[in-house]
Amino acid sequence: MSVVKHAKAIEILLVEDNPGDVRLTQEALADAKVANEMHVASDGIDALAWLRREGKFVDAPRPDLILLDLNMPRMDGREVLAEIKKDSALKSIPVVVLTTSDADEDILKSYELHANCYITKPVDFEQFVKVVQTIENFWLTLVKLPGG
Repeated sequence: MSVVKHAKAIEILLVEDNPGDVRLTQEALADAKVANEMHVASDGIDALAWLRREGKFVDAPRPDLILLDLNMPRMDGREVLAEIKKDSALKSIPVVVLTTSDADEDILKSYELHANCYITKPVDFEQFVKVVQTIENFWLTLVKLPGG
């Protein structure tokens, strides 16, 4: 399989409050076949400030892909997803819900809020790395992203 070359690195915004999951995601993407820059927002408030380039995020790059946890302090992922998808300037950014919840109501609600896909995080390290690499292979290699 050939590797897709992009003119610039793919910008990923990881919205995740668990430092361990942040580190695992960084490690899994470190070996990516596609150049990527991963940025982290530790809660929904910071994620929306990043996306809207407010406050300390005034110079933040627009992400090409958002990896979104659901269960976070201050503002949860469902609220963030709803805000992103109702904002005409942000709604075209693909959002992958990446969360520990496998509850049917969370899955349904995420799709009702127009998540692009929903993935339950495995608890096993090796499986988690495989999931992140699968996301990378699909979203960063196969899919044509807006503006990409």
